[in-house]
Amino acid sequence: MHSNNETGKVFLVGAGPGDPGLITVKGADCIARADVVVYDYLASPTLLAHANPDAEMIYVGKKGGDHTLPQDGINALIVEKAKQGNVVARLKGGDPFIFGRGGEEAEVLIAAGIPFEVVPGVTAAIGASAYAGIPLTHRDYTSDVAFVTGHEDPTKAESSVNWKALATGIGTLVFFMGVKNLPAIAANLVANGRSADTPAAVIRWGTTPKQKTVTATLGTIVEETRRAGIKAPAIIIVGGVVNLRKTMQWFEKRPLMGRRIVVTRAREQASGLVQRLTEYGAECIQCPTIQVGPPPDWAGLDRAIETIGQYSWIVFTSVNGVDYFFRRLFENGLDVRALGHIKTAAIGPATADRLRTWGLKSDIIPESYRAESVVEAFSATPVKGSRILLPRAMEARSVLPVELTRMGAMVDEVTAYETRQAENSAADLIARLTERTIDMVTFTSSSTVKNFHRLLPPDRVDRLMKGVSVASIGPITSQTARDLGFSVTIEADTYTVPGLIQAILNHQA
Repeated sequence: MHSNNETGKVFLVGAGPGDPGLITVKGADCIARADVVVYDYLASPTLLAHANPDAEMIYVGKKGGDHTLPQDGINALIVEKAKQGNVVARLKGGDPFIFGRGGEEAEVLIAAGIPFEVVPGVTAAIGASAYAGIPLTHRDYTSDVAFVTGHEDPTKAESSVNWKALATGIGTLVFFMGVKNLPAIAANLVANGRSADTPAAVIRWGTTPKQKTVTATLGTIVEETRRAGIKAPAIIIVGGVVNLRKTMQWFEKRPLMGRRIVVTRAREQASGLVQRLTEYGAECIQCPTIQVGPPPDWAGLDRAIETIGQYSWIVFTSVNGVDYFFRRLFENGLDVRALGHIKTAAIGPATADRLRTWGLKSDIIPESYRAESVVEAFSATPVKGSRILLPRAMEARSVLPVELTRMGAMVDEVTAYETRQAENSAADLIARLTERTIDMVTFTSSSTVKNFHRLLPPDRVDRLMKGVSVASIGPITSQTARDLGFSVTIEADTYTVPGLIQAILNHQA
């Protein structure tokens, strides 16, 4: 990915105000292209998933006076990395040119002769106000808006802010980084002609599941903000448009707003669950406890594929079983035409849907999504003397092969993939559980339960899980959880990810 130039190139990328979905297409592309990603405190860590696995990640966050690297150091760093021939993505919260010091960094790059591009981002003023239900302009209220730094030292002899013009000449005011100076901001506006009854709002962690909004008037906003415990990072909005929040607020009304939920599913399979929970307002903490990979030995599956013509049925018990079977089928020089005479059964709609992507429709989909239901579905289908192939995970439950054999079928159970303990540091998880900053843990299989349990210190499991809800995808997973000492709070009626999400929503209602 190195630049063809002797000197590299720097992209000053606006990461948006917090919601990783607000990154621009070009911004995400720049992160993906980068050899080095230099990122801020306010840039969502989720955005780093766009980066190349080999890219160098450098955190230079600044919060509350605690600077990992001062601005001069950041400037020197991006110049140094670019001069080494790297493509550098300088990832900045919000927009680089709106109180993001992007202009200063651009000047340094110009002086060093380093090519650069600026990739605009959604600024906190626009993102946080929209997510709080406050339009910054409205034809019935105002046609002008001003963005103002709220970080100015209130003790300095002369302010660079024209308070008189702001107080009387602009309809909507948005102050960045101003919570600490909120008393001075409110006092200056009132002293320069703005009515103390003017609506005002303070929005903390805008566009994220931690968003919290306080509304009041200029005369009362300081006390209301203090009472609510609002601290940085936050923006302040002053103007009549704040009143529109009473009917327009939408983000903070979502049913799982602010709930902190651990997702233990394998990372490559967790996106659907994470996306849906996030859409409902949850803060998802990804802690994949399992990794799905090929089996240690392909011999069993290869033998089955070599003699595929002898099978009457193939039973798929998971999406992974489908994918690994077909990949191996293709690697052995065959395709779906080799299965033309074979009937298929699938546990669950997701497995059946994945089977369709490979060109096959399932002949049997049981009403409920576990092995016992497959057996029940086969009870109406003569299988005596039939040979059935069962490609699935290592250490899977024995119900299917035992019961199908009892019905007179000849079952070849072969390993198509395995689930392993994910390479995952438990430190962050244990720290969050210790600090009581986790509300719920979700389990989508018995493997996720067992591996999650292994992450916790044996002598602290009960204490760490105290007050944490456990949500299970179905009875088999729930029983595994109970056997390991977890108290299951929520169990899905339909044993699918959508069913699990619905059960969580029903519990919160």
